[in-house]
Amino acid sequence: MKLIHIDSSALGDQSVSRELTAAIVTSLRRQHGGLQVSYHDLVADPLPHWTPAADAEDPSAARGGELLDEFLAADVIVIGAPMYNFGIPSQLKAWIDRVAVAGKTFRYGANGPEGLAGGKKLVIASSRGGVYSAGSPAAGMDFQETYLRGVFGFLGITDIEVVRAEGVNMSAEHKRKVLDAAHESIGREDRLAA
Repeated sequence: MKLIHIDSSALGDQSVSRELTAAIVTSLRRQHGGLQVSYHDLVADPLPHWTPAADAEDPSAARGGELLDEFLAADVIVIGAPMYNFGIPSQLKAWIDRVAVAGKTFRYGANGPEGLAGGKKLVIASSRGGVYSAGSPAAGMDFQETYLRGVFGFLGITDIEVVRAEGVNMSAEHKRKVLDAAHESIGREDRLAA
């Protein structure tokens, strides 16, 4: 079984989403001994933003092809996605632009768009300074989780789980409480059980 582990937070050791992705991957490794993990730190090794490649010799085009092949071969994707200004980090968007490829992960047909990358499990480790979940006064400002669910759903991935820690900037006590709850949910179940 192949897993892609993506971190996109610029906060390094202080990152909540990095803490959660590490815990998710550790839990999955414990449950599934033969798991092959590919790791990408999109801050330490950023991708250039997508542009139409001039030719096949362009290094960013070759790297994009490698990332696409890796994505297509993956069974599980674990993404650390902090909320930055109500959306996702641009580093994560640059990676998504390499895997959302017409004819490879989606296509348009007579009945509209069709996702071609189904059969994968996506676990999103979502961190937010404030509270933006459904029912909160700021829910309309969530362009982070709604975008990720939308884009990966468009690619055909319907098995999506969100491990969320929100309100982490409200107080140290609240941050500890939501992190404890997120860690408890991570250890509670086998995410890959059929």
